[in-house]
Amino acid sequence: MTAGAVLLAFVTAERLAELWLARRNTAALMAQGAIEFAPRHYPAIVLLHAAWLAGLWGLGWNAELQTLWLIVFFALQALRIWVLATLGRRWTTRIIVLPNAPLVARGPYRLLSHPNYCVVVGEIAVLPLAFGLTWYALVFSIANAVVLTIRIRAERRALDRWAHVPSG
Repeated sequence: MTAGAVLLAFVTAERLAELWLARRNTAALMAQGAIEFAPRHYPAIVLLHAAWLAGLWGLGWNAELQTLWLIVFFALQALRIWVLATLGRRWTTRIIVLPNAPLVARGPYRLLSHPNYCVVVGEIAVLPLAFGLTWYALVFSIANAVVLTIRIRAERRALDRWAHVPSG
């Protein structure tokens, strides 16, 4: 198995595990009275990520990996773990709001409003660059920017309406 195939197998397993975790967390939040917002754009997110990963399998599985971009990619994975650990059971791939629950304001959320999206933006660009696929990174980064613009606006509206902002 090539190094590229090993990396893509890792990313594929990671994404599948995240989908399982997101479903579990979503079900638990909904059982607590949470509300899902703007679900219509969710299939576009899933399609974008599936196409991105499938295309990388088709184009990159046997490519020579670029060490610098590989290091950046694994740094992004550390940030991803920090985000997941910070949100815990509140992390999901959908916009799920638990009414009147305080917004998370610790970990990377002390520094950024949307650290998870920063990680995703980085991954969408950096993983193709690790395979030497500059054009691929550009095309999917543009598509991701369109989807994330819709997503972040919807999430902001949901949080503004239902979340509790802690004082202090």
